Amino acid sequence: MQQKALSNIEEIKIKHERRLSRLDRLALFITNKVGTMGFFFVIFIWTVCWLGWNIIGPKNLRFDPYPGFILWLFISNMLQIFLMPLLLIGQNLQGKAAEKRTEYDFEVDQKAENEIKLILQELRKQENVLQEISEKIKQQ
Repeated sequence: MQQKALSNIEEIKIKHERRLSRLDRLALFITNKVGTMGFFFVIFIWTVCWLGWNIIGPKNLRFDPYPGFILWLFISNMLQIFLMPLLLIGQNLQGKAAEKRTEYDFEVDQKAENEIKLILQELRKQENVLQEISEKIKQQ
């Protein structure tokens, strides 16, 4: 039973992935990569290096003057502007996949509940039969 359930879950995942366009896959890829500590560290190190160079680097080699850092602000804002909608798209796609898994889990739970009800009915029947046999034995 568990083997079949795992294959059904994989089946749902595969069906969902097949429905995705190339742009959807790109949005998911970006969402999965941007939402990592690795990406955070890349951005953090880039920022520290950029600001550090333009504060303490040789004056003739500084390209984004302190205190404005106009180029750094422009690039940072462009990253934010482009990443925000991609992240939202990726999260929406991930949400749809999660909804499908939840629907499947609910169906499995309903089937399991029905099976448990049947098992309990059978156990009650067996208990009644055992009580009848026990009473007959006591009467003899």
